[in-house]
Amino acid sequence: MANFSFDIISDYDKAEINNVFDQVKREITARYDFKGTPAALEWGDPDKTSLKIIGNSEMQIDAIIDIVRKKLATRNQGQKLLDASGEIQESNMKSSKLVPFKKGLNQEKAKQITKLIQSSFPKVKTQIQGEEIRVSSSSKDELQAVMSLLRQQDFDYPLIFTNFR
Repeated sequence: MANFSFDIISDYDKAEINNVFDQVKREITARYDFKGTPAALEWGDPDKTSLKIIGNSEMQIDAIIDIVRKKLATRNQGQKLLDASGEIQESNMKSSKLVPFKKGLNQEKAKQITKLIQSSFPKVKTQIQGEEIRVSSSSKDELQAVMSLLRQQDFDYPLIFTNFR
């Protein structure tokens, strides 16, 4: 009997995030309501694991975050990867906000996911392997049902399914 499996990870596509970054920067320079203001988008660190949003007020920063969310949606990236819960820093007539990307499954999140899978699909085997979860079964249909179940859940972090074998 063949055994099928896939991995669950919490990550994002760096190339798509680069594209989103470039598109948002272009839109900020083109929008009339941002002309003559300090509105800008920068990488938060050299590793490109966060965005630094600059504006003249909280309202302008929220508008830029909305643009980022729309561009993520058009590039098929989950908006859950943005951690917009940080505080706004104000100095020299400018406001800025650091928005890190959520990445990685810690043990608590992984246990929550495996418990959910086990309660709904007792025949499916789950195994936590560091920051990923291996899900295996003898039926491809069961694995697709697990994927469907996880997509319906409202986790506050992005989930990606890889290595479907």
